[in-house]
Amino acid sequence: MNYRHAYHAGNFADVFKHAFLLIALEHLKQKEKPFFVLDTHAGTGLYDLQGAQAGKTGEWTEGIGRLLDVAAVPDPLVSYCKLVRRIGGDTDRFYPGSPYIVRETMRQNDRLALCELHPDDVALLSANMGRDPRVRVQACDGYAAIKAMLPPPERRGLVLIDPPFERRDEFQLMERAVQDGLKRWASGTYALWYPVKDPDSHRAFRAALSSLTGTRVWFVELCVYPDLFPSRLNGCGLVFVNPPWSIIKAADDMMPFLCDVLRQQEGAFWEAGWCAGDP
Repeated sequence: MNYRHAYHAGNFADVFKHAFLLIALEHLKQKEKPFFVLDTHAGTGLYDLQGAQAGKTGEWTEGIGRLLDVAAVPDPLVSYCKLVRRIGGDTDRFYPGSPYIVRETMRQNDRLALCELHPDDVALLSANMGRDPRVRVQACDGYAAIKAMLPPPERRGLVLIDPPFERRDEFQLMERAVQDGLKRWASGTYALWYPVKDPDSHRAFRAALSSLTGTRVWFVELCVYPDLFPSRLNGCGLVFVNPPWSIIKAADDMMPFLCDVLRQQEGAFWEAGWCAGDP
């Protein structure tokens, strides 16, 4: 894939990913102790849906555009829709990426580390984050940051691994990243986003992660087409290592609704389950 995110901001994959991200963050906020979030592939943090890049594809109209047109949403999606509307303004023009969602959810003592390699995106990301002492923006390889930044002093938190999938070995890089992370921070939650194109690839990826013995690994996938073809983006998935229980409950409550709203064809489907460590 060639996935410069500004062209795809607010699409069905963003809705899926960011809804679960916010639920995970709200789970972390249930305890008073501070938490740490590492976003390994941060992008620019905020996207103009009326800009040239998003306008070229118009993918947001079949993603967040559809969701915001629905009068009532399931409880797990209420906070997400409110946040998007608040940031988007009266015209819903702007869409928040994961850095913005995390920053808007954090408390005073929580911390966020953002990694991005593309020079132009790093500059925009820094501008969008402003002078927030809780947020650190770095022009660096997010996979290397896992080794450099973990474990955090907070001991609680989340690592979001959401690469652009411009490399053929991206799945293998993600597997090694989780292994490196767990060696340093076994209690952290790891959320890994991936595209569903070639069914064999993402199933092999889940199987590889299931070899992380002694670790709870859970996945959820949304396919907006009924049949899977390697030549298109059929859907996407998230794998959670050490998932919070609220994520699993939320999937049952909101995924039938999201599948219906975001489908591209009749017969769209979703699935979820344990890869390893089913209690």
